[in-house]
Amino acid sequence: MMNYINRNHYSCFQLTTLVVLRVLVGWYFLYEGLTKLLSPGWTAYGYLLESNGLFAPIFKGIAANPGLLAFADAVNVYGLTIVGLLLVLGLFEKVGYIGAAGFLLLYYLAHPPLLNVEYLFPTEGSYLWVDRNLIMLATVIVMLAFPTGKEIGLDRLIFRNKREK
Repeated sequence: MMNYINRNHYSCFQLTTLVVLRVLVGWYFLYEGLTKLLSPGWTAYGYLLESNGLFAPIFKGIAANPGLLAFADAVNVYGLTIVGLLLVLGLFEKVGYIGAAGFLLLYYLAHPPLLNVEYLFPTEGSYLWVDRNLIMLATVIVMLAFPTGKEIGLDRLIFRNKREK
């Protein structure tokens, strides 16, 4: 039986900061999902319709198709909520990170920060190529490389027996 807590050999400071970052990113996704869930009539229609860039025709096509739009709305609401819960709880952490990265990549592609492009939905400023979604995407990818759920999270309980053998 192995008697260690920190299988990745992070220092206490490293583990603490990584867990805090995981919970904060998870909270961000959870809050976004719950806000949409609790907002009657919320839809991604406007966001998709004002898409710009190389993939704009795809996103606008989703907005124009009621069936695809309903699917996109449901994926956003429930997917964001689930991803947030997984990260906050440290449960199936890698699945949470991959889901978070997928959402962030799609959001980045739908609303890329290009020169001379303005969106109806407010942004944090005018950036060239780099925006909040890209920074969050990079953060999630780094966190995927430095997992913490098996040290501090529900993954520790689930995968405990596998580690002890």
